Amino acid sequence: MRQSSIRVALCLALAIAGMTAAHAADTPGADAVPEPRQTENASLQDFIKANPDCVEFTDQCSHCVVANGVAECSTAEIACIKRENYCTRRIAD
Repeated sequence: MRQSSIRVALCLALAIAGMTAAHAADTPGADAVPEPRQTENASLQDFIKANPDCVEFTDQCSHCVVANGVAECSTAEIACIKRENYCTRRIAD
């Protein structure tokens, strides 16, 4: 009974160590190349600044809602052709 407890504990320890090593390998270092998402965020902010009355917009791949000057966007659809952002709903006057 005691041997099986030790084996289970050892297996759990090895599994946790393996998950920790895999997670560390996925973490980008200081020399990592910035992802295109940073450029995408800048273009979203440019669109919001240029269209301050727009509360919903799309690029045909993601649909975004603007709240307090920040865009919350859906995940891009699988098969889409990304286009320029355009406003789909403006603040009612």
